Amino acid sequence: MLGAGGLAGVLSQISGGALADAVRWKRGLAALGITMIGAAALILAFAPNFAAVLVAQILQGGTAGILSPAIDAISLGLVGRQGMSVRTGRNYRYAAAGHALTAALMGAAGAYIAKSAIFTLAAVLCIPALIALAFIRGKEIDYAKARNAIAGKKRVADTARVLDLVKNRKLVLFTGATVLFQLADASMLPLVGENLAHTFHGVASLWMSGLIIVPQIVVAMLAPWVGFHSEKRGRRPLLLIGFGMEPVRAVLLAVSSAYPVLVVAQILSGITGATIGVLTVLVITDLTVGTGRFNLAVGTVGAVSGIAAAVSTSATGFLFQAFGPKIGYLPLAATAVAATALLWVFLSETKPDKYDD
Repeated sequence: MLGAGGLAGVLSQISGGALADAVRWKRGLAALGITMIGAAALILAFAPNFAAVLVAQILQGGTAGILSPAIDAISLGLVGRQGMSVRTGRNYRYAAAGHALTAALMGAAGAYIAKSAIFTLAAVLCIPALIALAFIRGKEIDYAKARNAIAGKKRVADTARVLDLVKNRKLVLFTGATVLFQLADASMLPLVGENLAHTFHGVASLWMSGLIIVPQIVVAMLAPWVGFHSEKRGRRPLLLIGFGMEPVRAVLLAVSSAYPVLVVAQILSGITGATIGVLTVLVITDLTVGTGRFNLAVGTVGAVSGIAAAVSTSATGFLFQAFGPKIGYLPLAATAVAATALLWVFLSETKPDKYDD
């Protein structure tokens, strides 16, 4: 089931990014993604059979290629490149705050009401999301800006192909570093969750909710700061900090599984989440200026990162079964070091000295 949802997420991202570049009604795309989330949640709540859950997982996975590019496109279309740093930081602040709040509510609902209450609550929360979306004025979203095109070029045909992204050396290098990061990062929290399930049994969802909430609080606090200082100090120094925290986190998890250590590791996860999450959008914006392929590039990077995350969770399962956590986390730390080194050696600053929009 999880594999089907993950595969749908990967397959939808490139096509979803291209769609976000082509479609003028960005709010409609965002509304479609939110509706898909609500439909998937209701299916999981009220029809938990094999076929229905498979459909729900595909719907949920497919939102990755629709909702995220639509939000990025709306943001860029509203504020342009010059305001994108601050806007992206704020986006991640509110997203993280929402994740923290819903993790707490869902953990309590799953522990004290019923497991199905988690999915009902997720569906209900789609209603205020749609209401908020309705308050955005469509006429204020500039179509050319929303896909990072040259002003005056509004034809869909101007959008470059996926293969053209390969010619962008900096974008390829950044994608490679992101893939290595996902190979190291994606499986860490699931492995921690598996350990908690064995240790705390019936109340594991509450303890797990705490570990989910901690990095979201850090992201909510740090993301606007990252957006602001990426304009003052550039993208590269902050990226190196974010990537550099990941091997430290892996080593901590290898040393101890005590809950306070897990909390510290999740604080580090919040730092990496804030910096890499915000700066991924900004770096791709910098590297696709004037091409009209911003959302396509976001989708492509997201797709290959999703593949890396899927490989990570599969491979580390065998690794941990064979060698245990103390040894199993060390290859993840080494992979994170390689990602940081790739950025350090090969990727120069992407922020322009002057914006032309």
